[in-house]
Amino acid sequence: PSSCCAMAMAGQRSAKYQVPEWHGRNARILQSSALVGEQSERGRAEAKHLSEHATACAQRAQQHSRNAPAQRLRDIHFWRVELQREILELDAENELLAQQKLRLQRALDATEVPFAVVSDNLQCRERRQPPDLVMDEVERELLKESDLIRNIRDLLKRTIIQATNQMRANQIQKEVCELDWSDKVETYHIDDKCVTYSNDSTNIQFHPSSVKFEEGASTPRTWAQFSHDNISKAEEEKLASVQLRSLITNVIHNVSEELRMQRAAGNEALANRCRELSHAKIRLEQHLGKILKDVGEEEATIAALKDSIREKETHLKVAQTRLYDRSFRPNIELCRDEPQFRLVSEVEELTVLLEALKRKLMECEQHLKELEETRMKLEKEIAVKATSIFIDRDKCLSFRLRSPLELEVASYQ
Repeated sequence: PSSCCAMAMAGQRSAKYQVPEWHGRNARILQSSALVGEQSERGRAEAKHLSEHATACAQRAQQHSRNAPAQRLRDIHFWRVELQREILELDAENELLAQQKLRLQRALDATEVPFAVVSDNLQCRERRQPPDLVMDEVERELLKESDLIRNIRDLLKRTIIQATNQMRANQIQKEVCELDWSDKVETYHIDDKCVTYSNDSTNIQFHPSSVKFEEGASTPRTWAQFSHDNISKAEEEKLASVQLRSLITNVIHNVSEELRMQRAAGNEALANRCRELSHAKIRLEQHLGKILKDVGEEEATIAALKDSIREKETHLKVAQTRLYDRSFRPNIELCRDEPQFRLVSEVEELTVLLEALKRKLMECEQHLKELEETRMKLEKEIAVKATSIFIDRDKCLSFRLRSPLELEVASYQ
């Protein structure tokens, strides 16, 4: 190494190796080959183990994925059935409520007849003649009936609006449930199709972007709570609808009873008033008969007085003529004798009698005038009573009795 030749060869390599180098290199190659073989064998073993593990995991995961949708399908089916039941019940409830609303409308339409009757009664009674144009019990009952019918119509209108709003709420909740049910049906079909997928399916492919969760996706708890809330709200609306139907039945029954009782009170007041008017008319007719009899007797008395006056005037003429003729006796014959005194006394007596008869005649004529005035008053009062009886009995009461009406019955017609 320390020779000049070695120094000249430094930094250069000959093509030949030394024997130790050759043995070392072979040993390294064998060692490297053995190491690579061992690594390859270990890799193959790990690959086989990994493949077997991956296969087992994939099978377990696929089986779990198949079992999980099956449970999910049962949950979806449960809520789908519950929603469908609520939809059908809401639909049936809306039909029942619609029938009740129709009853309300028919009852409201039926109030037009009694309102027209009571209005006609009030208008007819306005045509009564004084002094029968009074605010009597009939008038008060008819006014109460008119006010009652107005209140009933207002109540029925408000109840119709309430029923309409409830039907709208039922329909809205039904549509919410139908939308939820439709989503459940679509989801059920999707999950049912997913359960049928297998490794041999021909319509499977890679969807790398499907791994991530969708933004705003629900959780199983919120998913179940959503349907539970929809069903709870549907139950609330259904309960409110049932209560409203019961209220409508009670309203129709109550207003029908109130109107029936008030109409009965009005009819009774009219009947009593008719009897009162009839009794008054009969009494007036009785008085009229007596007055007519008195008129006849008074006229006969006046005629007798006139005959008596004419007779007494004739007697007076005779007496005065005798006195007049005797006043022409001549001279001493013009004597105040007994016949003269008798004639003067007769004239005086007849004059007094005539004056008394004439005064009595004037009194009788005044009485006759008063009787005639009373007769005319009685006849006028009888005519007024007849008009009132015609209005109350023939126009009002008979009209009311010919048109009996029960709102509760009319609501079903």
